[in-house]
Order: sequence, then C-alpha cells, then structure tokens
Amino acid sequence: MRSSGNEHIQRCPHSFAGTKKRLCYLLFLVGWFAVAGCQSSGSERVYRIGFSQCTGGDEWRKTLLHDMKRELAFHPNYTLLYEDAANNTARQIRQVEALANQNIDLLIISPNESAPFTKVVEAIFRKGIPVILLDRKVNSELYNAYIGGDNVEIGRMAAEFVGKYLNGKGNVSEIWGLRSSSPAQERHKGFREELKKYPGIQVTSEIDGKWERDTARNVLNTSPDKFKNTNLIFAHNDVMAIGAYEVAKRNGLTDKLEFIGIDALPGPSAGMQAVADGTLKASFLYPTGGEEAIETAARILEGKAFKREQILTSIQVDAKNIRGLKAQSDKLLSQQADIEKQSQIIEQLTQTYSFQQNTLYVTLFSLLIAIALGVWAYYLLRARKVAYQTLEQQNEAIRQQKNQLEDVSQQARLATEDKLRFYAYISHEFNTPLSLILTPTEDLLSKKSVSPYELRASLSLVQKNAYRLLRLVDQMLDLRKSDAGKQQLRAAEQDVVAFTRDIVKDFGRKAEKQRIDLQFLTDLTVQPLWFDAEKLDKVLFNLLSNAFKYTPKGGLIHVRLDQLDGQIRIQVKDNGQGMTPDEQAHAFDLFFSGTRPFNLSKGLGLALSKEFMELHRGSISVQSTPERGTLFTVLLPLSNKHLNPSEQIIPDVNERSNTYQRSVELNNQPEIVSTLRSPEKSAATLLIVEDNDDLRTFLSDRLGSEFDIVAECNGALGWERALETIPDLVISDVMLPVETGLEMDGLQLTQRLKTDLRTSHIPVILLTAKGQSEHQIEGARAGADAYLTKPFNTTFLLETIRTTLANRRKWQQRLTSDFSTQTGNRQDKKFLNELTSLIEQNLSDSNFSVQKLSREMGLSRVQLYRKVQALLSMNIMDYLTEIRLKRAKYLLRETNRTMADIAAETGFNSAAYFTTFFKQHSGRTPSEYRKSPVGT
Repeated sequence: MRSSGNEHIQRCPHSFAGTKKRLCYLLFLVGWFAVAGCQSSGSERVYRIGFSQCTGGDEWRKTLLHDMKRELAFHPNYTLLYEDAANNTARQIRQVEALANQNIDLLIISPNESAPFTKVVEAIFRKGIPVILLDRKVNSELYNAYIGGDNVEIGRMAAEFVGKYLNGKGNVSEIWGLRSSSPAQERHKGFREELKKYPGIQVTSEIDGKWERDTARNVLNTSPDKFKNTNLIFAHNDVMAIGAYEVAKRNGLTDKLEFIGIDALPGPSAGMQAVADGTLKASFLYPTGGEEAIETAARILEGKAFKREQILTSIQVDAKNIRGLKAQSDKLLSQQADIEKQSQIIEQLTQTYSFQQNTLYVTLFSLLIAIALGVWAYYLLRARKVAYQTLEQQNEAIRQQKNQLEDVSQQARLATEDKLRFYAYISHEFNTPLSLILTPTEDLLSKKSVSPYELRASLSLVQKNAYRLLRLVDQMLDLRKSDAGKQQLRAAEQDVVAFTRDIVKDFGRKAEKQRIDLQFLTDLTVQPLWFDAEKLDKVLFNLLSNAFKYTPKGGLIHVRLDQLDGQIRIQVKDNGQGMTPDEQAHAFDLFFSGTRPFNLSKGLGLALSKEFMELHRGSISVQSTPERGTLFTVLLPLSNKHLNPSEQIIPDVNERSNTYQRSVELNNQPEIVSTLRSPEKSAATLLIVEDNDDLRTFLSDRLGSEFDIVAECNGALGWERALETIPDLVISDVMLPVETGLEMDGLQLTQRLKTDLRTSHIPVILLTAKGQSEHQIEGARAGADAYLTKPFNTTFLLETIRTTLANRRKWQQRLTSDFSTQTGNRQDKKFLNELTSLIEQNLSDSNFSVQKLSREMGLSRVQLYRKVQALLSMNIMDYLTEIRLKRAKYLLRETNRTMADIAAETGFNSAAYFTTFFKQHSGRTPSEYRKSPVGT
C-alpha cells in the first residue's frame, strides 16, 4: 500500500503533494506503532511446563512447589501445569500421560517409584519432549537433566553424626521412606556404608514410614516394642522423625531416645523448627531444587547450555548452627512474602499500563484513520485512474506469485510422487526375486520325487535370486549409511587395470548371449591406484548392468581405462537408447525416473555410485544422446595424498568377496522361451506376459506340462501375440517396462484386451507385488478376472487357471443354449449382437460368406473364427446354420408362406435344397414340422 500511495502523490498537483505525503507517512508510522504496541504483549512465546509431583502433602513438597512458583515469577512467559499423585504410582502414570497429551513443551517429574516410571519417562523422551528428573531418578539414561541432592552423601552425613553422637556404641532404628523410590534407597545405602566405620553401633530395626508422618506414627503405635534397646532413631525425612518422636513421647521414652531426620525445611512446623525446639537432635538440609528446575527448564527451552546432573549441596543442622540458620530462613521467608506482594502489584500495574497504552494507540489510530478517510475521499476521483493501474500491477504480481507457487507445488508433488513410486517399486523389486525363491522351493517340496536336473535347475534359480535380493538389500543399506554419514572409505593400493578387466570379464557370457560387442580397451598394462575395492566394484557393476539393460541385442559396450592429467579415467560407453536431457540432468538423483517407471537397481545404483565417487574425492558424469547411446565417465585421483590415514588400509587379496555372487547372478541365466507350442496338445493356450526372464521361464516350464504356452516380455508384444493367437487365458505382471510411448503396463494391457471386440472374452490373471486393496480394486476396474500377489503359490495359480477356464466353458454352454443370454461382459454382448444382426440382415443373401462377414465385423477370418469359438464353442458356419434354422422354424410356424419364399428368405437357392437341409438338422421335412403340434 505504501508504494501505491507514493505513486498517487507523484501524480497529484504540486500544491497538495507535500501535505498528503506527510499525512500518509504519519498515518503509516502511527498505525505501525499502534499495531506493534497492541501485539507487543503477545509476541513472546508462551511455554507450557508440566510438573508431576509424587505427593504434595508434606512440607518438603509444599516448599518445592513454592520455590518453583517463586522462580516462575521471573519468567512471565512460562506456564506451569501441576499434578499431585498423592503417593499413588498408577495415578501418577495416568497424570504424566495426560500431561504429555496436552502439548507441553517440557516435563518435570518427581517419580513415586523408580522402576514403574522407567518406560513412561523413556516414551515421553522419545516423543521429543524434554524431561527433567527432580529429586528422584528412574532406571534409564533417557532424560535431559537430573536435579536433586546427593542422597548417598546425606546418608553418610547422618551416619557420621550418629557415630560421633553415640561415641561409637549403641542401637539405632531406621525409618525408611518408600523403599522403591531412589532417595530412600540411596539414603539407606549411604547411611549403612558409613555406619560400617562404627562396628559398635547396630541397626536393630527398620520401619517403613513411606515418607509420611502418619504412616510412621501408625506403624510405631502398633509395634511399640521397636523402641526397645534403641538409643537413636534415624528417619529418612523430618516429618517421619517428628511422628516417631510423638509416639515415643506418648510412651514416655523421649528421655532415652534421640531423633534425627533429613530436610531441615524452614517454617513453623518443619524440620528446622523441630531442631530449634529440641524435638530433633539434628537434621540435614536437603534442598528442594525447585528454583534450579525452573531455571534449567528455561535454559533447555531457550536452547542454552545446561548441566545434565545438578547435585545440590547439604549441610548439617543441629544446636550449634540452628539459631543463625533459622534467623536467615525466617528473614528470607519474610522477604519472599514482600517480593510476592510487590510482584502482584507490579503485574497489576503492568496490565493497567498495557491496557491504557493499547487504548491510546487504538484511539489515535482510529482518529487518524478518520482524518485520512476524509482526505482520501477528496482525492479519490483524481486517484481512481492511478489506483486502477496500481491494482493491475498488484494483480500481475499476484499472478506471478501464484505461478511461482504453482511451480513449487508441482515440483513438490512430483517429488512426492517419485518418493511414493520409489517405495512402491521397492516391494516389486523385492517380491520378484522372493517369488523366484519361494515358488520353486514350494514346488520342490510338493513333489514326492524330483529329478537331479530339475533339482539343480530349481536350486540354481533360487541361488541366483537370493544373490540378487542380497545385492538390493546391500544397496539399501549403503544408501542408509550414506544418508547417516557413516559410509567410510577403506582404500588400498591395487592394480586398477586388472581389477577393471576382471569385472568386465564377468559380463562376458552375458554379452555372448545377447550378441553384444563387449570390449575392455586400455594402453596400460599395470596401474597402481588407491581405491576401495568393494565400492569401486559396485560402481562399475552398476554402470555395466545399466548398459546391458538399455543396449539392444547386437549393440556394443566398450569400457576404456586411461591416465589423464594425474587422474585415472574409466569410461563405460554403449549405443543403447540413451537419455533425454532432463533424464541426463537428474541421472544421479535418487527419486528421479523421468518419463520411465522407476527402476530400483538403477535409482539406487547411480545415486550410490555418485556417493562412492565423492568418498574417493573423484567424480562421475554422464553424456547421452537419445537413440544413440550413453557415456559414463569415472575420474579417480592418483596417489594417496587426498586420503586421510584412517581411510588407508593394507590391501587384502580376498577383498572382492562378491565376485562369485556376481558371477552366479550374471551367468546363471536360463534360456528364455518365447513360445512353447506342442502340436499334439489339445489343451488351452495361455499367454504369459512377464518382464522378468527367470519368472517368465519358470512359469512357462511349470505350466507347459498342462497347457500350450505363449510367452512375451512386455505389454506391446503381449498385445500383438494376443491378437495373433487369441489365447484362452492371459497371465500378466502388472508392473511391465514402459520405455516408449508404444508400450503398456499390465493394467493397460488388461484394459485393452477387455475393450477390444477381438479379445474381450479372454480371461486375465494379474500377478503383482502390490497386494493392497486399492491396487486390487484398480486391477478389477481394468477388467482382471483374478489378482494374485507375489510371491504366489504355483498350486494356487494352477487351480485359479483351471477354475477360470472351467467357468468359461460353463458360460459357453449357457450362451450356446440361448444366443440372447445377457453376458457379464459388455464387449462380448456387443460383439454377439453385432454379429447376429449382420447375419440376420444378410440372411436372404445366398452368397453371404464368412469372408464377407469378417470384413463387415472388422476382423480377420482367423480372429473371427477364434472369437466365436471361444464365446460359443462352435465355429462361425455352425452359428450361421443355427440362425438360419431358427428363422426357418419361425416362418414355418407363424406364417403361411410357401416353401420357396421361406427358402429364399433364409438364403437357399432352391426349395429342394432347403427341404434337404431342414430335414438333416431337424429330422423332419418343413411340411411335417409345420403340421406338427407346437412344442414337438
């Protein structure tokens, strides 16, 4: 708005420009200060601190809460949510969980018991909520800070006092706090350890006071004999010691008994007053830590440094120092009361000042707005044109921002889709080798006897895919290490020429099978180089694997190694399909796949290759031209000056332990069967469309004993083969390669089969790694008859095929009994209606032939024959005969037309031939049929 205002001023007459300019600036400044003043009180962030107290009933706990509130007075933007569990562990657990669900920023907890709260504290800590343990600990290190006294040291101080006071002889009774709490355990531990220095002092009894005055008093009332032969009672806190004193006084035992406790809190009924009155012989100051807890919480939430363990110091309080300490504490309490009163007054005055300030700002702002509106109304007509121009400029800026936001949103959406596609393909890449491991294994286990050849072939397939699965897992782990920054280089000086030659040699057999010209070119005989053999092995293996994947049969793959400017250069060149400029720019991005479906081995392999080269202080780059090939270049520096000492190791001759694994994976390739036809078979024909060579071969072998098999490796070839053979059933993988716009995946193939008149009758079974319900729904919408999830059971697949074909035969039988039957497939119904309509339209034409009918239907004779045979279990001539016969019977029953007329209308050249045809198919002459009763 400021810019538009300035433009308006520049266009006003000179006499008004200065006045309006000052008015606009004044309006802006006052408005800004008014808004800033109104928002100043609320701009500071408010933090919510949850505090769970095991109990708030005793004086120490009340003092703790009081100290925390006092410290909070110095932090007005902090809010304390307080819960008191009243010494009930289950209740405190529920309270802590409720606090965690109230969006607190930090939790302060004084657990009632250590063990039960360990998992609770760990769970809250893992949620990202900072945890401060106050006074008591848990059996875990998952917390941010601990604040409390040294309970073991306090126990030792108490024992030292007892030893000196009793002169090393006497009997002592110990009153425990809650035994499962850490302070009680530590105080007992310190007391007993120090008391060992005084062998003449014995602990004659232990009493469970559970930190409460009434509990200790009730226990001692029911068992007064616990005082027998006792010279001194040591309680884990002052309130239990005072309770014991009251019981002893009631029984007249205070003359021979002394009492000591722990806490030494100020106040009229606390430990310090009890020492001053002589009720307790001594007490030991145990600071509450409330102030420290709030201060530590503030430092944590504000991102400042803090102490993880704050051990508060303690002192002995007895008759020697009680007067001074009590006077100081009373003075502090008095001052604190005054401070709290002054704080309340200051807070009230602050609120009043803030309200008045905001009121003043709002009043001034409203006044100036009113003045400005009056002035603005005067200039409104003159400024309209400028306002329109300014508005148009703003709209243009908004449109540009909108376009930018849309571009960013589109990029984010594409990135998200790529990530989702990445995770979807993880399941596919893992499920395919799993299928080729589990399926042959289950097949072997189901057979009573297996030939050695079949056993070896199945185990070789299992071994190969196990190694393939292992390589995928290794790549995932390597990627995780790289993301976490834990990938380390283990370089040794080795001969890079021999190393590269061995890797290229491993691909030799694969190159021979695919008729690819694979060569290793170099002018170097030996070249020492510092590199990590395992990582460079993976880089070269990925580059060669991708080259073979995208290089057609009869192509070339050349690996060149030479020395260039103090570096070793390794180049992998092919003449495959190449990359688009966009794919080339993002070739090493993890989630990018361009126009092609994501491939896990490529997506991980190239991303990891770049990571490994950066670890070597080297580089990897790509140059590619669509349909002409790709060139990957790896550069590695010579010598070892660039390596840290920790990255250098002694070379190991057995370092390349994955050579055998790669050899098995590359060279254990089965012979791919494109078509398995058995002329002597009369069984159904199955079309298998699967891009994985191993799985396609296994399915062909396994199903070939019962069915005629036709196999293809992608959707486009599968569609062509379906039109050529018109199979009885199609088995297709969902995730088929789509490298060009002409190819299709399994869902597209299914949809095309079901919508084309020539193939709409063919049942389709989909195989996929996507087993979620939404994917099955997608397959059903495409028209699939069955949806099997990898890894699948071959027996179940066989039964599914048999059942589907059996249902198809039953449907054919029902369809042939009544040609007007409503089919479940809309395309089949359309096909039969069109076919029947064409036949009926040309029924009187004696020259109407199958060739003309196929031309009218838009099908070849073979396709029409197979389509009708699949739908009706009869050939097209039989179907034509049935229609003619039905038409003749209708005319004979319902009309009085002559035999010559009926013969001509049903396509017969003469009445004699019609009579002969009718008798052959119905067993009666036309005249006999017309005279016979209806229904016979």
